[in-house]
Amino acid sequence: MHRAFVVIGFLFSVALLSAGVWSYGFRQALSQLSEKAEADLELAADRLSTQMQVYQELAVLMAGHPALATLDTPSQRQAAQAMLLDVADKTAAVNMLYLDRNGRVLTAAQPIAQGSLAGHPAFERALQGALGSAHGVLPESGARIYSYAAPTFDALGRVQGALMVVADVQDVEQTWRGSTEAVFFVDSEGVVFISNRSDLLFWYRSEGQQGLSPPEGNATDFASTMIGGHELWRLGWGRYLPERALHLTLDLPVIDMTAEVLVDVAPARRLAGLQAAAVAAICFAFGALLFLATERRRTLAQANVVLESRVAQRTRALTAANTALRREVHERQEAETALKKAQAELIQAGKLSALGQMSAGISHELNQPLMAIQQFADNGTAFLSRGREGRAAENLTRISDMAARMARIIKNLRAFARNESEPMGKVDLVQVIETAVELTDARLRSEGVELEWQLPSGPVFAWGGEVRLVQVFVNLINNAADAMSQQDDKLINIAIETGDKLAVTVRDIGPGIENTEKLFEPFYTTKAVGSSEGMGLGLSISYGLVQSFGGNIRGTNAQTGAMFTVELEYYREDEVA
Repeated sequence: MHRAFVVIGFLFSVALLSAGVWSYGFRQALSQLSEKAEADLELAADRLSTQMQVYQELAVLMAGHPALATLDTPSQRQAAQAMLLDVADKTAAVNMLYLDRNGRVLTAAQPIAQGSLAGHPAFERALQGALGSAHGVLPESGARIYSYAAPTFDALGRVQGALMVVADVQDVEQTWRGSTEAVFFVDSEGVVFISNRSDLLFWYRSEGQQGLSPPEGNATDFASTMIGGHELWRLGWGRYLPERALHLTLDLPVIDMTAEVLVDVAPARRLAGLQAAAVAAICFAFGALLFLATERRRTLAQANVVLESRVAQRTRALTAANTALRREVHERQEAETALKKAQAELIQAGKLSALGQMSAGISHELNQPLMAIQQFADNGTAFLSRGREGRAAENLTRISDMAARMARIIKNLRAFARNESEPMGKVDLVQVIETAVELTDARLRSEGVELEWQLPSGPVFAWGGEVRLVQVFVNLINNAADAMSQQDDKLINIAIETGDKLAVTVRDIGPGIENTEKLFEPFYTTKAVGSSEGMGLGLSISYGLVQSFGGNIRGTNAQTGAMFTVELEYYREDEVA
């Protein structure tokens, strides 16, 4: 009977200890999961705000366009419509409209059914002399749109009209739809207007309600609890949403919305369960050993007096074995702790290495657009001083394009740091090389490098990412110029080969490649020690970028100098479909 009470007490203690370990482990895992979810939520919010800011700045920039100053004649309206259509096509805007003070549509990139937008929230805000914004749903197509309206002023500073830019929310959110965590943005009326889970669109939250309700108003399974300061939701909203999720929110007053994220806590529960199971297994193993030792000792104590000495010897042997087993368990626990610490340090070292590569790439990639922006700004000032407003506006447009390109570069660098990238698709390879040549033109001219660019008769479409391909060819052109820096004759030849495989070759007449096997290894460089451009990361980064969309890059020695070949995949419509 006494033995049964001991066993029951031991089992109860193990169960209580395992429950405590599970609870502690689950709370710790929730804290780590919350930190990651908060970072992901801020990233999604920043991405949405940045993408919407493009259309906001477009409205402000185009509001003062000279083509919109006078719209009295049909020809003037037709010219303004053509200008707005061209800008809308280049920026992926749904529509661009110019309204007079009464809300009447004077001209638009795309025809609209309404002749007047008086009463539109964004337009009413623009009439007050400020930038207006609003979101809604187009009744004819059901498309979700976000509108920005920028006021225009007459010579006396009075509002005479407004330029409205309409953006398709689906185009904005398609770059991050399908992410692991469910992210959605709720407007001031409690309606889910943007989400990477299409199932949640137009769900709503009533006043005082914690969860969400579908548009049809049918009741859904929902429960909310607080554990360790974290809000947990229990859901029954479909197979694409977790049954148990950590819920976080982030206010976005700039776009008048609230960002929310649902992160599956199943991994945290499994981790806590494994920890509790491990503790229970150790306790049971230790208890079993103690039980066996006690049973054997009791049996030996009841043996014959003649065997008393042998019983004592066996008891001492068992005691020694028990001590050795405890020591081994302790050593294994210390080894496990050391292994976890080493793994954590290795992960941190990998993060620091990736951030170091990004830091090297930032100065390398942003310097060229900044120089181009400075040049276009100087040209614009000169054109303005000569009264050539059209050419000055063209330079301002180029500056805007360069700024947008810099924003995309920074976005790609941030995405690369989190193992993300810009969406791949149809890329005009000729335009990519033209952009790379343009970015490196100032440096090549200053160093006396001649560039031969065999321009094809028409566009050549490849599968990849535009910004990353520009980065690759800028790296190759700069490396070729560096290789010829110590000689008088400097020549770079770029050609596109459109055979069975799509390839681009970049040749120089420099000294060639010293070691082709280590060419694409990080930090391998033949430049002088201490050089600010000799970190050996350019080719390594280019190699990773080309391979990220199924291509290949190799470097060989030609008869004179070096030749780099970038192989890419042709763009095919059936693959996209």
